[in-house]
Amino acid sequence: MQFHPQPQAGPATPWAFPAPERGALPNGLVVLRCDRPGQKLVAVEVNLAAPLEAEPQGLDGVATIMSRAFTEGTDKHSAEEFAAELERCGATLDAYADHPGIRVSLEVPVSRLPKALGLLADALRAPAFADGEIDRLVRNRLDEIPHEAANPSRRAAKQLSKELFPASLRMSRPRQGTEETVKAIDSAAVRAFYEAHVRPATSTAVVVGDLTGIDLDAVLADTLGEWTGNTAAPRPVPPITADDTGRVVIVDRPGAVQTQLLIGRIGPDRHDRVWPAQVLGTYCLGGTLTSRLDRVLREEKGYTYGVRAFGQVMRSAADGSGAAMLAISGSVDTESTGPALDDLWKVLRTLAAEGLTDAERDVAVQNLVGVAPLKYETASAVAGTLADQVEQHLPDDFQAQLYARLATTGTVEATAAVVNAFPVDKLVTILVGDASQIAEPVRALNIGEVTVVTG
Repeated sequence: MQFHPQPQAGPATPWAFPAPERGALPNGLVVLRCDRPGQKLVAVEVNLAAPLEAEPQGLDGVATIMSRAFTEGTDKHSAEEFAAELERCGATLDAYADHPGIRVSLEVPVSRLPKALGLLADALRAPAFADGEIDRLVRNRLDEIPHEAANPSRRAAKQLSKELFPASLRMSRPRQGTEETVKAIDSAAVRAFYEAHVRPATSTAVVVGDLTGIDLDAVLADTLGEWTGNTAAPRPVPPITADDTGRVVIVDRPGAVQTQLLIGRIGPDRHDRVWPAQVLGTYCLGGTLTSRLDRVLREEKGYTYGVRAFGQVMRSAADGSGAAMLAISGSVDTESTGPALDDLWKVLRTLAAEGLTDAERDVAVQNLVGVAPLKYETASAVAGTLADQVEQHLPDDFQAQLYARLATTGTVEATAAVVNAFPVDKLVTILVGDASQIAEPVRALNIGEVTVVTG
């Protein structure tokens, strides 16, 4: 039998993350535009400076209700009419609230961009916030809360935030509010939050797609340029404090056949010079199926279908007051909880003692940098990253510089970063599972004080 020769990869094509053009409208709205020839589906991202920490006391979740209400009618269209107009454009409009602020996302065929931007402008300029629609959104949110409590991964995330952050910090509480706080939200509360925090002078719009033949300046002037509002003084930002004393909290789920693991602490954000090395080292630890955690816990021991390590920015600021959540997440069968945690800690201790290998570093660089052109082949992916950079007060070329720094980060530097990110004595471990089965095996590991809460 004659085999064809194995195909060989050709020379790499030079690639850099797309650079946007920055400008501003007379109403103060900052605009980043990025022409991507061939991308006939245009993506628009609008950042609104309405962070969760600005929510009034007792009204956690009002930012979420407001963001969902942006698609529920304007001064020109009822909720049904607004949805029909979006459908005629072939457009989708979504919004969500997170700690840094609210993100409004639009996708539309380039031929319908002016019409869709007009609808987006109406939603931001004059949302209806009708009593009936707000009441319906509140009921929907209340219906979601029991389902989230029943989801082990969501329950673990809620408990980790509660453990890490002081009760006075908004980050310690559920992002979309609790049953008690959501019940207190009405149209007046939503309108008040909107009036206090939503205005063009503190917002940014990102437009990405094939803009050939489009007078974007004129289109923006006729749509988002009609949005008016007063300026506002910068809000004071409370410092992020966290308690990363090593400990274990078991959220008791009697009869559970699996245990959800979430192990985390707080670390530096993207402004810190260690960020590229931390990204690289964390990827080596648990970024893919061939990373160390999966190689041991999945391939060798068969405890799990997969364990991931990651860093997620919570809030970012150039003055160093930001922070990222550094975490390891996965699930194992109940009987394997103790052994799996034991082996996970052994992986971390071995990593600290022996370091990463050059081969691990090389594969990680290849995966992180090499797939970037595929990761950003859509307009929405580019727009989302540019909006993230705006939200996190990063320069417009941050992503391009990140890839350059990843490519030049050495094995020793990546090892130091990941070891500092996941020190074995400063990890808060959340386990959602059957406490009667897992508590004693976990205590025997001596990885921290073990407490059990109902859940």
